[in-house]
Amino acid sequence: MAKAKKSVKTVKDSKAVKSVKSAKGPKHLVVVESPAKAKTINKFLGKDFHVVASMGHVRDLPKSRMGVDIEHDFTPEYIIIRRASKTVKQLKKDAKDKETIYVAPDPDREGEAISWHLEHIFTAEGHGPKILRVEFNEITQAAVLKAFDHPRAIDMNLVNAQQARRILDRVVGYQLSPLLWKNVGRGLSAGRVQSVALRFVVDREREIRKFVSQEYWTLDARLSASEGSEASKIFLSRLIRIGKEKPELKNQAETDKIKQELQQLPFQVSNIEKTEKRRKPQAPYTTSKLQQEAYSRLGFSAANTMRIAQKLYEGVELGDEGSVGLITYMRTDSVNIATSAQEDAARYIREKFGKDYLPEKPPIYKSRKGAQEAHEAVRPTSAFRIPDSVKDFLESDELKLYELIWRKFLSSQMVPAVDEHTAISILAGEKYEFRTTGKRSLFLGFTAAFGEIKVEKDNGKEIEEEAPEMAELPDLVVGQNLSLHELVGEQHFTKPPPRFNDASLIKLLEEEGIGRPSTYAPTISTILGRMYAERKSGALMPTELGETVVDILVKHFPTILDAKFTALMEEELDEIEEGKMEWVKVMKDFYEPFGELLARAQTEMKSVKQAPIPTDYKCGLCGKQVMIKFGRFGKFMACSGFPECKYTRSLPTGFFCPEPGCGGELLKRRAKGRRAFYGCSNYPTCKHVVNELPKKEDAAEASSEAP
Repeated sequence: MAKAKKSVKTVKDSKAVKSVKSAKGPKHLVVVESPAKAKTINKFLGKDFHVVASMGHVRDLPKSRMGVDIEHDFTPEYIIIRRASKTVKQLKKDAKDKETIYVAPDPDREGEAISWHLEHIFTAEGHGPKILRVEFNEITQAAVLKAFDHPRAIDMNLVNAQQARRILDRVVGYQLSPLLWKNVGRGLSAGRVQSVALRFVVDREREIRKFVSQEYWTLDARLSASEGSEASKIFLSRLIRIGKEKPELKNQAETDKIKQELQQLPFQVSNIEKTEKRRKPQAPYTTSKLQQEAYSRLGFSAANTMRIAQKLYEGVELGDEGSVGLITYMRTDSVNIATSAQEDAARYIREKFGKDYLPEKPPIYKSRKGAQEAHEAVRPTSAFRIPDSVKDFLESDELKLYELIWRKFLSSQMVPAVDEHTAISILAGEKYEFRTTGKRSLFLGFTAAFGEIKVEKDNGKEIEEEAPEMAELPDLVVGQNLSLHELVGEQHFTKPPPRFNDASLIKLLEEEGIGRPSTYAPTISTILGRMYAERKSGALMPTELGETVVDILVKHFPTILDAKFTALMEEELDEIEEGKMEWVKVMKDFYEPFGELLARAQTEMKSVKQAPIPTDYKCGLCGKQVMIKFGRFGKFMACSGFPECKYTRSLPTGFFCPEPGCGGELLKRRAKGRRAFYGCSNYPTCKHVVNELPKKEDAAEASSEAP
C-alpha cells in the first residue's frame, strides 16, 4: 500500500483537480453510484467538477426474457433499465462539453461493470470526452484526491468476471425457474448460490429431526481448604476421571452411587499447573466477519448490517467538519490495512494507552485464499474519530456498528493480552480425579481497547463436559487437604446441532467458498423473500416449500446443488478476474453438462403439486365447500367454486382469539414485507394480532373457554 502524505493536498495542488479560471462551468463530470456519495465527494473536488449519481446500474439484462444468446458465445443483450431511463438522459446531458468524464463507482466487480456500462452509454454515438476510472477505498479528502491523481482505464478482467457471474446466474435462474413453476408452484426461483445456501438450511433441519437426545450427568464438588486463611473460599471442581477412564454418568442412579462413595473419601490437591498464555488480537473485519459479529453482538441481520455500513461508508454529516465517510469500503474479503492507517492507529494507541500497548512492528494478518489483496479490511477512516466524537451525528444502530468496527480495528493493531491459566487437579481417594481451572489477566494488551472478546463455542454448541472455569482461585499447594461441602449432580441432555442463523450460515458459505462478500446478505434475503425459509427466534427454519424445492433440484440437478461444484465456479470467476481464464470458455464448460441435465429434467421431472383436499368448512361468501389447496406460500383454504368465488382463508391453527367474547380463531397471515403474524378471523371487527402463537397449555385453557 502506498504511504499517505502527512498533509492533505488542497484542491488547487492536486494534479487532476486543476482550476481553470476561464471556464464558465465545470470542465469535468464525475459519476458515482449514490447521491450521498456524490454530495460528499463534490465538497472535495471544487468548482471545476460536477459530481452526479447513476443510482447504481444503468444497463442490465432484460427482465422479460433471458437476454443471453447461448448459441453465439453467450452474448448478453443489455438494455437501459427502465427506472434508469431518466437518469441516463440526464447523464448524457451532463456529459455535454465536458473535457473528461471520471467514472467512480465502488471498488469491486460490480463497480467496474457499472463503469463499463457508463462508458458504453457515453460513447454510444461514436464520440465523446475522455473517460477515466477512479477508485478509492474510503471517502475522505486525501483518498479521493489521491485517486484523481491516478486515474486508469477500465479493467476488462474485472468486467468480464462480473459479466460471467451475471450471465451464469441468469442462465441458471431463467431455465430452472420455469421448471419449478410447472411442477411446484408459480413465482418460485432457483439460483446457483441461493439454492446451495437453502440446501444447507434444509439439511441442518433434517439433522435436527433425526437427532435422538441422550441423557448424561456431570458431578461437581464444592470444596475449600481444610484450614488456614483460604478455608473460607469455596470453589467448584468437576469430576473428570474415574481410574483411567472418562466418567460416563448416564442417569441419576449411577451419579448417586458415586456420590455416596465420594462422601467417605478424603480430597487432596494432587497437582497445580500455572502457565502464561498470550492471546493475539483478531484481524480487522472482512465483510463476512462483520456480518457475523454484528448478528452475534448486536442482533443485526446481514441485510441490516450492510445497509448501515453503506451509509457509514458513503458519508455522514459531522457538523462543522461536513460530510465524511466514517469507514472504508464494506464489501471485502481482505484483512490488509494501508500503511497510513496503521500509522494513524499507532499514534492513537501511543497517546491513549502508552507504548507498552504498541507492537514493535505493525501486525500483519493473512487473508483467506482467493481474497482481493488490493482491497483493505473494513476499518474506520481515522482512529482518532472515536465513537464518542460522532455519537451526536449518528442514529443508535449506526453508532453501535461504527463502534464495533472502530474497536475491532484498534485492537487489531495492539499487542497480545497475557493471561495466567491455573489448573488444579484434586484426588478423592485413589481413583476419582477432579479438576478446576482459573484465569487471571497479567496484561490487558488489545483487550484494553475492545474488552474481552467472547468467542462462540463450536458454532453455538455448549461444551458442558469441560471443567468450570473461575476468575479467581484460592491459593492452594500440592498435598493440601480439602474439605468437601457438597456434591452436586446435574442432569443434561445432548443437544442437536443448532439451526443456522445469519452469522453461522455466512460463516459456512465463506468456509465452503460459496458466494462472495457482496452476495451473502442478498442470498439470505432471497431465501426468506421466496418463503423457502422463515425466521424462528432469529434462526433460519426451512418451510415445507423450501424442502420441496431442494428435493426436486437435488434429484434432477445434483451438480447445481453441490457445494464443491459451486465453490469451483467461484474459483473460476476469480481466475477470470485475474486474466487467467476466458469467461466464454467458463460458460461453455458449465453449460454443456447443465444443458444435458436440463433437457432430461424437462421430460422426467414429475409435478409435486397436490390435489385440493376437501374440508367440513363452508365458504363464507357462497356457502360451497372449502378446500385445502397448496400455493406458493404453503397450504391455504379456498372456495371450491373458484374462479367464480375467490374466497380464501388461512388454515386454522387450533388457537382461539383471547379477546373477551370474540370467539374467533387465530389465523396465520402475512404483511407486505412477508413477515408472518397471527390475526383474528373476525377481522376487521376484531383487530387482535400476535407475532407468535400462545403456548400449548394456554391454548388448551382458551379452547375450553371458547364457545
